[in-house]
Amino acid sequence: QVQLVASGGGLVQPGGSLRLSCVAPGSIFSISDMGWYRQAPGKQRELVAAMTSGGSTNYVDSVKGRFTISRDNAKNTVYLQMNSLKPEDTAVYLCNAYYRSRIGEWSYWGQGTQVTVSS
Repeated sequence: QVQLVASGGGLVQPGGSLRLSCVAPGSIFSISDMGWYRQAPGKQRELVAAMTSGGSTNYVDSVKGRFTISRDNAKNTVYLQMNSLKPEDTAVYLCNAYYRSRIGEWSYWGQGTQVTVSS
């Protein structure tokens, strides 16, 4: 069973920063597109940031200029650096590893890490 392990969440004041990490198995990491999603109570899960295996990135408009996704293929880890945090960023953040080709497809999820932005 493939497991992604996310960490780094916590309680932070508005304007503060956090860095989330997600470790994936080496057998899938380097060829997977990696994404960070979030889900707040009563809201739909949304894609916050993603990075393809080739290094291309995309972000939801609400976090552009504040969040940065990066990956370290040597450590099988994807990061989400979150700066200038706002109360509306409060949510459970989940990482995802996705791959699709003619011969197969997968989508694996981590367990989620809570981010709370509050004074």
